[in-house]
Amino acid sequence: MSAKFILSPGQDTIAVMPNKKHTSSCNEKQVILLYFIDEIKAYKPTDEQESADKASMLSMIQTFPKNILLRENTIAHMTSSGFVVNKTMDKVLFIHHNIYKSWGWTGGHADGETDLLETACREVREETGLQTLTPLLDGIAALDILPVLPHRKNGHYVGTHLHFSPAYLLQGDDQEPLHRKPDENSGVRWFSLAEIPVVCTETHMLPVYKKLVRRLQTLQPPG
Repeated sequence: MSAKFILSPGQDTIAVMPNKKHTSSCNEKQVILLYFIDEIKAYKPTDEQESADKASMLSMIQTFPKNILLRENTIAHMTSSGFVVNKTMDKVLFIHHNIYKSWGWTGGHADGETDLLETACREVREETGLQTLTPLLDGIAALDILPVLPHRKNGHYVGTHLHFSPAYLLQGDDQEPLHRKPDENSGVRWFSLAEIPVVCTETHMLPVYKKLVRRLQTLQPPG
């Protein structure tokens, strides 16, 4: 039984823990497995900020179960991002964001997708052209609530809101062809990890990237 579902605006959701009993007694049309809730619950925060953000996310998910995965929730909604590194784990793949005017990670809105790892991978492929991706962890690598300032996108005003942002560590081939997505970014490049604070002008994102680099370093073999 697949755990991947796309929710539509206004569609009711039923949160069910996936187990053998549910798998044998339900079909995909009867139940929506909200894996993203279980993933967030299972995530072990690394500091006070993540503990606070995790609690806030779970509270808001409970308050807005029908549209927390959709942009129609103009207060806050789920997004997902990929911190993509090369095979030697010394480079990161960044895009130059049209909205933020800065180099940074790939990511995007869940838009009803309940599999947030799939969302992160989808955004990498769409925004960079990189197709072959391998998750470096079984689950979430970092958890943050990120503020979004007012801006215009595709000619429409978007007000201040919050992104509930799980991040995933992904690995790709830095020799694979890349392409930009003109409506989202003006460039795609691999940078050394040391270049992150130089090329990223969004100062509030630097602690997030630093946290992910630390997590990445725990996966590297000694020496």
